[in-house]
Amino acid sequence: MPAIHALEIRLEGNRLLSALPDADWSRLLPDLEWVQLTHGETLYEAGAPLRQVHFPVTANVSLVSSMRDGSSAEVAVVGREGVVGLSACLGAGIAHTSAVGQGAGHAWRMGVGAMNRHVGQSMPLLQGVLGYTQALLAHMAQTSACNRHHGLDQQLCRWLLLHLDRQSHNEMHATQERIARLLGVRREGVTGGAARLRDAGLIRYARGRISILDRQGLEARSCECYAVVRDAHMA
Repeated sequence: MPAIHALEIRLEGNRLLSALPDADWSRLLPDLEWVQLTHGETLYEAGAPLRQVHFPVTANVSLVSSMRDGSSAEVAVVGREGVVGLSACLGAGIAHTSAVGQGAGHAWRMGVGAMNRHVGQSMPLLQGVLGYTQALLAHMAQTSACNRHHGLDQQLCRWLLLHLDRQSHNEMHATQERIARLLGVRREGVTGGAARLRDAGLIRYARGRISILDRQGLEARSCECYAVVRDAHMA
């Protein structure tokens, strides 16, 4: 990739990388690879060795925790504000969650060895990683509380808004069955919730495509958890 193009993507792309001083960015760039992530692509599975980290730019990735009986739930979503494979930066060699592409798009990819070397050499990068770690922990904790205490319609609004924040358009690809798996609920519940949002004029959906028609309406119907997670990543 030409240097000028890489600079433009850095400035408009992943926030962790955009915040780096020019000298630190220049040291990272030779170890970064510009890649396309596809919808439904598994970047790594829970229990597998972590070999790469990804800095999403236009993609977003679901972090999914799975149970022995095959059930699963999304514990967080990562977009251009963060890094996928964070635990590798903190010394863990094994993934504790699975990472699955939710919104197709581009990302920067780097090997874990190179990432750890740069974290040890760049104080701005280390500070960015630690700050994002704090935000991600808040994200996961609020998701857990929301799943326990709030109704399905509120959870669905939160989920839609968090994924919407991590893309540049108002349409997303997600079947009701997939959303149900990510929320850890029955598909019938998501079907009913989506129908109520559709009837209220907030969304339109067909054939696995959801269009957001009224963002403010979704925010009004969501619980406080959406704002808590949003603000944690903006702090």
